[in-house]
Amino acid sequence: MGKIKTHKATQKRFTVTGTGKVKMNHANRRHKLGLKAPKRKRQLRTSAYVSETFAKTIKTMIPYVK
Repeated sequence: MGKIKTHKATQKRFTVTGTGKVKMNHANRRHKLGLKAPKRKRQLRTSAYVSETFAKTIKTMIPYVK
């Protein structure tokens, strides 16, 4: 059986943890930061975990990540 190609954009944006959860960074932190509240910018700075239903789709796109 042949190899499955990795979706490179997904590989750059998501990482899989040791327990199998998919980790991501928040969006909306690139420009127009003067319009956003400091609390909102602080919360966007932290990473988050993808929901289990969406994580299944992401794991099929990056098959060789442990």
